Amino acid sequence: MSNGYSAKLIQLNRKASKKGLGVALGRVCIAVDYPVSSIATQLGVSRQTVYNWFVGLYEPKNHAPNVIAMIKKLEKYS
Repeated sequence: MSNGYSAKLIQLNRKASKKGLGVALGRVCIAVDYPVSSIATQLGVSRQTVYNWFVGLYEPKNHAPNVIAMIKKLEKYS
């Protein structure tokens, strides 16, 4: 499957803790090829912040309810 995510990001996401909410969002976005820029715009954060969530550097604590809703929405497309 071809997607807009780099091999390095995919690898870092796979190695990150499965317990992280940001990592879970990353896995779903990668699976359905959902753009980071769309996530960032919808949540009012930078793309770098989203990438940091995807690889487990930070957790989307202030955005948790919205991230959970986004994961549920995107899982329908996987």
